Amino acid sequence: MPTSKQGDGRPAPAAVSAVGLRKSYGDKTVLDGIDLHIPAGSVFALLGPNGAGKTTAVKILSTLVTADAGQARVAGHDLTADPQAVRTAIGVTGQFSAVDGLITGEENMLLMADLHHLPKQEGRRTTTELLARFDLTEAAKKPAATYSGGMKRRLDIAMTLVGDPRIIFLDEPTTGLDPRSRHNMWQIIRELVTTGVTVFLTTQYLEEADQLADRIAVLHNGRIAAQGTAEELKRLIPGGHVRLRFSDPAAYHHAATTLREITRNDDTLTLHLPSDGSQRALRSLLDRLDTTGIEADELTVHTPDLDDVFFALTGPDIPDQPKETVR
Repeated sequence: MPTSKQGDGRPAPAAVSAVGLRKSYGDKTVLDGIDLHIPAGSVFALLGPNGAGKTTAVKILSTLVTADAGQARVAGHDLTADPQAVRTAIGVTGQFSAVDGLITGEENMLLMADLHHLPKQEGRRTTTELLARFDLTEAAKKPAATYSGGMKRRLDIAMTLVGDPRIIFLDEPTTGLDPRSRHNMWQIIRELVTTGVTVFLTTQYLEEADQLADRIAVLHNGRIAAQGTAEELKRLIPGGHVRLRFSDPAAYHHAATTLREITRNDDTLTLHLPSDGSQRALRSLLDRLDTTGIEADELTVHTPDLDDVFFALTGPDIPDQPKETVR
């Protein structure tokens, strides 16, 4: 995603920027010098397998732990010099809900308003507005322990918004949710961004990053293996192809002996031809098929998806050196 511009054409300040962040626990290096630049009003997704350092990155940037080295600015404030200003500007929703199940949803919200030192009347108004916004008004008087997983997650984010943060860290916000609740959460995140909020998202769900993120970074062994838009990352990985399937063995063998640079499967009567899936490549292939009289029963296009990117960049045999970042 291109860096946003101010009215005079200069790049707008980043919501989050970091250079050389490092963190170790004992002899275990969790973050090994990561750089980040996240424009305001965007969704940034940090992908990585368990133990890659995603949660540690969130904890550092949200002032919960201190980095061993490196510099970072969040909401324009230096993380080390002015951590309180950072805390005032951000909201954090962790992997595990901060909701108190022994009190009602409304009481959870009012408690959060008190923690933000909101005047009583303003706290009640904010509570009412956020409960309505997250479709929790009907359940507001019920103990939070009776809420479904999706309702608890919505309440968790509603509580995060009480302080009107401009940057929200969501650490695996949809883990454990059913598909419908996950999609509802995606819609909430999209709506937050339309108000100018910046969302820093960590997730193991590749579809989630593909659906939501303006920019994605893949974290592997404590380093950024690659970052860019979803489409840019997909182009880093080879393996795109067109699949031709035949029901007539004679037509299949004609195509197999006529076309070049193919992978054939005689058992399923299918051919794979390398292709980047672009319109130009597909038009060229269709022209070749027409010219040679080849008629397949089925033509499907496969381009690398984020699953392919994830496995290619975080596999056990991948070296630690980061790949060139997509700009």
